[in-house]
Amino acid sequence: MATILRTAPRAFRTSTLAPRSVPALQCRLKHDLHDPPQGHAPVAERGPPDAPREEAAALKDGSKAASYLGTSKRLPEFNLNDKVVLVTGAARGLGLVQAEALLEAGATVYALDRLPEPSPDFYRVQKRAAEELGTTLHYRQIDVRDVPKLNEIIRNISETQGKLDGLIAAAGIQQETSALEYTQKDANTMFEATQAVAKEMIRHGRGGSIAIIASMSGTVANRGLICSAYNASKAGLIQLARNLASEWGPHGIRVNTISPGYIVTAMVEALFEQYPEREREWPTQNMLGKLSKPEEYRGAAVFLISDASSFMTGSDMRIDGGHAAW
Repeated sequence: MATILRTAPRAFRTSTLAPRSVPALQCRLKHDLHDPPQGHAPVAERGPPDAPREEAAALKDGSKAASYLGTSKRLPEFNLNDKVVLVTGAARGLGLVQAEALLEAGATVYALDRLPEPSPDFYRVQKRAAEELGTTLHYRQIDVRDVPKLNEIIRNISETQGKLDGLIAAAGIQQETSALEYTQKDANTMFEATQAVAKEMIRHGRGGSIAIIASMSGTVANRGLICSAYNASKAGLIQLARNLASEWGPHGIRVNTISPGYIVTAMVEALFEQYPEREREWPTQNMLGKLSKPEEYRGAAVFLISDASSFMTGSDMRIDGGHAAW
């Protein structure tokens, strides 16, 4: 370390950066910081979002301001008031939990799912949105693999609301199939909604944010599971998001992924009945020694859709209890 400290000044003195060039360098840095890169349309500057209706009314009549997240005085960059967000796979499970978090932050949310009827818990969240949160939760029944119908529904939502601000792409399945038996049809299940939403965002010219649910399985091979094609599809989602972020960044559209670890959902609980050893073994494979709950991903959804992550794109948020870091 001492050698490094002694030689550092010498290295600086022999640099081509002469003292007299510093003003010119400062000027160039100032120019670069204020001018957008060539080929990228600048994104319009936005101030803090407006206060939710409840808080605005409270401030007007002098009473105490609303005490929930997403106000002009409490982390306004997380405020989703007047934002329109789609969540695929939101009839139940992780998608529904994330939809509720978006509602709590002020968003109008459309849940898209292939189930003819959403779960009973969906109606609890829908009622809470209307009666407690001052916003709305809608349901549209659609299999995201039906591309023409998907495009039609998303265009209709966009036209009705006059905008489209965000997407949480949570639709997906866990499929254990030998690589020798996996079909092309099995592989095409998770890529369509982002394209349809991005088209509407570009049409409205407002930018937006897309968060795709990937998996830690896109980073590691799951011990004891035969799901190579599933894991490859999750790795593909992470790489897809990077490339979409690059392509759509000039339009002000951010694209990121969330990579959860093992989550205890109704689907996984049914899996434990078939494979009880997994309920014992899976918690031992991460640094916290437990399995996650859908509620532990609420904050990530709000963060990625909101302006709190306004300089984040092409990134993967791995939330796996340290599973892949071991």
